[in-house]
Amino acid sequence: MPNRFVTYLKLHKVSLVLAFICLGLYYTFAYHLERTDFIKLLTLCAALFFLCFKLIQFEKWNFKLLLVIGVLFRLAFLMAEPNLSQDFYRFIWDGELVRNFVNPYLAVPDTLIEQKDLVIANAKELYGGMGELSARHFSNYPPLNQIIFAMATLLGGKSVMGSVLVMRVLIIIADIGIFYFGRKLLRNLNQSPHLIFWYFLNPLVIIELTGNLHFEGVMLFFFIWALYLLSIKKWVWAGIPYAMAISIKLVPLLFLPLFLKYLGFKKSMLFYLVVGAVSLLLLSPFYASNFIDNYSQTVGLWFSNFEFNASLYNIMKKIAIGYDQKPWEFVKSYGNVTPYITIILVLVFTVFKVDKNLKTLLAAMLWVLTLYYLMSSTVHPWYVIFLLTLCIFTEFRFPIIWSAAIILSYYAYSQTDFKENLWLLAIEYIAVFAFLSYEILKLNKQKPFFR
Repeated sequence: MPNRFVTYLKLHKVSLVLAFICLGLYYTFAYHLERTDFIKLLTLCAALFFLCFKLIQFEKWNFKLLLVIGVLFRLAFLMAEPNLSQDFYRFIWDGELVRNFVNPYLAVPDTLIEQKDLVIANAKELYGGMGELSARHFSNYPPLNQIIFAMATLLGGKSVMGSVLVMRVLIIIADIGIFYFGRKLLRNLNQSPHLIFWYFLNPLVIIELTGNLHFEGVMLFFFIWALYLLSIKKWVWAGIPYAMAISIKLVPLLFLPLFLKYLGFKKSMLFYLVVGAVSLLLLSPFYASNFIDNYSQTVGLWFSNFEFNASLYNIMKKIAIGYDQKPWEFVKSYGNVTPYITIILVLVFTVFKVDKNLKTLLAAMLWVLTLYYLMSSTVHPWYVIFLLTLCIFTEFRFPIIWSAAIILSYYAYSQTDFKENLWLLAIEYIAVFAFLSYEILKLNKQKPFFR
C-alpha cells in the first residue's frame, strides 16, 4: 500500500504541486484580498486560470483526482466572508423574514428597519451590509431561493457567518451534483465526460459561486438534472427540476419556447403543464394581492435602471449621447426595447434552429442566452457561468474565454464610485468576439481548442 501511494505521488507530482499552488492562491483570494486591489485580484485570477488549464490538460482522464481537487478548492473558502459581493446580506435578511413567516416580497428593508418589533436577527448589520440600492427595493429572488435562504438562517443559528457557512455548503453540494449529472449528460450526448471539468475547475465558478455565494450553481444543478432526464426520454419528470431551476433564477424561463419543437406539441404541452404546476406550488406560500406588482417592479429595474459590463449597450449609449440624449433616459428606452428583441430571437431559434436533437436544443439555448447577454445593459461576472455550462455540451468554447476575460470588469469594484474602465471592457469583448468569430469560421474544419 505505501509503495502504491509513493508511485501515485511520483506519477502525478506535477499536478499535485499545481493543485497545492492553486489552494494557496484560493486561500489568499478568500482571506487576504480586498476587492479594491484590482492588480492583486487580476494577478490571482490570471494565475488560477492558467493552472486550471494545465491541470485539465495533465489529468483530464483522472476523474477522482480532479473531483477531489475541485472540492478542496471550494473548501478553501469555507469560513471566508464574501469579498466581491455584498448580496449575501440580503440573502440572509430575506431568509430571516421567511423563517419568521414574513413575506419578503411585500415590504422593503428601508421600511422594515424602522419597526421596533422587527424579528430579524442581526438586522442592523444586514441592513448596513446590503447597501442602499438593495435596501430600498423589494426582493427579486424567486421562491425556492427564498426557502433556501430561510433554511440557511434556521441552521445558521442566528449568526451571519453560520448562515454563510450553510449556504456555501449547499452551493458546493450543488456543484458536485452538476459534476455528477453533467458527466452522465455528456456521455448520453456522445461527448467526452472530461469536459465537465471546464465547469468544475473553472476559477470564475469557484470564486463567484462558492466564494461569493451566488446561486447560479444551485439553479444549474436543477437545470442540468432536467436536461439529463430529457436525454433519457423522461421528459415529464424533467419538468420538476426545470421548474425548480426557474424558482432559483428566472433565466431558464427564456428557453421554454424552444421545447415546443424539440418535444413536439403534445409532449411540450404536458412538459409546460408540469413546469407551471410545480412553479405555482413553490410560489403559493408567498403569493399576495400585490406580489406581482412588487416583483415585476423590482425585476424591471434590471432592464431599465442598471448598467454594468455591457457590450452593445455601451456602443449604443455612446452614439445616443452624441445625439444629445441623456444617459438615464437612454438606459430606460433601451431597457424597454430589449425584452421584445429577446422574445423575437427566441421565436426565431424555436422555428429555424431547433429539431428533435438534444444537441441542437442546447446549441439554441447557448445562442439565445449569448445574444441576450450581448444586448443586456448589465452582465455581472457570475451571469456568464450559465453560458460556460451550456457550452461544454456543444461544439462551442467561447464562453470559456469569456469566463476568463470577464475578470477585467472587476476593475469597477476597485473604484469608490464604481466607475467602469471602458478600455478594459473593450479588451474583454474583443477577446470574446475574436474567439467566437474563429469558432464560427473554423469549427467545421478544426477541432475545438478546449478539448
